[in-house]
Amino acid sequence: MAETMTMHWLDWVVVALFFVLVLWVGIRSGKNINSSTDFFVGGGKIPWWMSGISHHVSGYSGVVFVGYAGIAYAQGMSIYFWWAVNIALATALASVTIIPRWPRLRRALGIESPTEYLQMRYNRAAQLLIAISGIGSKLLDVAAKWTSIGILLHGFTGMPIWVGVIVSGLISLIYIAIGGILADLWTDFIQFIVQVIAGLALFIGVIMKLGDYGLSIFSVFSALPEANVSVFNAGRGQGSLSWTLLYFFVIFFSYSGGTWNLAARFISTSNAKEAKKAGLFSAALYLVWPFILFFPMWCGPLLFPGMDQATAEASLYATLTNTFLPVGMVGLVLASMFANTMTMCNSDANTISAVLTRDILPIFNPKILQASERKSLWYARITTIIFTALTVFVALFSDYFGGVTGLILTWFSALLGPTAIPLLLGLFPAFKYCDAKAAIISVLAGLGVFVLTKMGFTMEADIALIAPLAVSFVFYAGIGLINKYALKMQVKPEVEDLMVKLGKDE
Repeated sequence: MAETMTMHWLDWVVVALFFVLVLWVGIRSGKNINSSTDFFVGGGKIPWWMSGISHHVSGYSGVVFVGYAGIAYAQGMSIYFWWAVNIALATALASVTIIPRWPRLRRALGIESPTEYLQMRYNRAAQLLIAISGIGSKLLDVAAKWTSIGILLHGFTGMPIWVGVIVSGLISLIYIAIGGILADLWTDFIQFIVQVIAGLALFIGVIMKLGDYGLSIFSVFSALPEANVSVFNAGRGQGSLSWTLLYFFVIFFSYSGGTWNLAARFISTSNAKEAKKAGLFSAALYLVWPFILFFPMWCGPLLFPGMDQATAEASLYATLTNTFLPVGMVGLVLASMFANTMTMCNSDANTISAVLTRDILPIFNPKILQASERKSLWYARITTIIFTALTVFVALFSDYFGGVTGLILTWFSALLGPTAIPLLLGLFPAFKYCDAKAAIISVLAGLGVFVLTKMGFTMEADIALIAPLAVSFVFYAGIGLINKYALKMQVKPEVEDLMVKLGKDE
């Protein structure tokens, strides 16, 4: 395993200055936060370009530079197709189907969280089940991101991983609790600019180094192992053709709003047209930027031969930056990756706080929804702090869940589908006969499949990936058909009215 690096003092100065800027953004944004609506959805006034950049940036975190760096080194180009291209295509499709419905939903019902409408659409029990299940999956997802930034900090500085996890969490708590989604969106924008500068510098640095080997940006692929330049990995399992096609459905439901912080980006836009443009903008970025980002990692076997995937996860990106970037730029790269992870975690914390404050706590204290603006903002900030603290705690024990990649590709992917099915399909008239019973049974059935796999029931990786989502869909749609044709169920008038409002702009 490559040794950890010692950063130059100038790199530390760059990192410090970057986070002074981030904290200033949080404090500055806090001056425009007067209510929970401002805190959670930016008052519904977020422009499409900011929403699109934030949606795009929210797909990156330290996980990309740790777990995915190891995959890019060991398996090559397939990760571009099963991850980046899949996201681009899924987001583009969602931009003309699901995404425009999110701002319409906010305007129709005044929601501040993605799951807030579920009480009216189904009932309180269905809303509570989906909310709690979703919070559980995001707890693991965010924990994986804290772990990845701890690994990155260790690779760059030698700092113990657990120290990096705690430091990341503490810094995040300061600015997200003050500035809410506005702080998160502006930080996304700033760190995207920083990431582009640092990423292009590394991209160019590696291309120049390839000249020493007599290679160019085009000829380098012929020098890599044949398996590393395949569009799909051979056989079955991660990166294979069948796995990639099935993973598309997981990605589609995630990036269209099944992942709640991504839904919040679209809920915060002013109307359906703005949300659609945001989604298409993010999709276009996913086709271009990941290729530049992954290119240095693909060249890893030539530049730093002999690593296995685990070693590459722990040290490849830190080694690349310390080798090919000048003093000062290394600190910029670290700051960018640090901010990537923080903004993802903070956007999750912001959205989960919305779900807790708007959907769960009112069950125990109904007065919360009638609280004054000042009091509602206090609830928002307290729940944000508590959730973030819990994710840091889970991150400290991530090895028990299969490490970074295990948390993301196994736990989160499996738990996402069952909660996303009733949340997203409940927005469409075609599923208006799917009632609370359909929502509850579909979630429990999907989660049950995942539990069976963890109890020893074996199935191929491709099938295990999609099984919870597929089972949830079959139960949800099936019960809806039974309600419509066998039971002749009447759809609630308020649901019929909502379907009309979601189909067109006011």
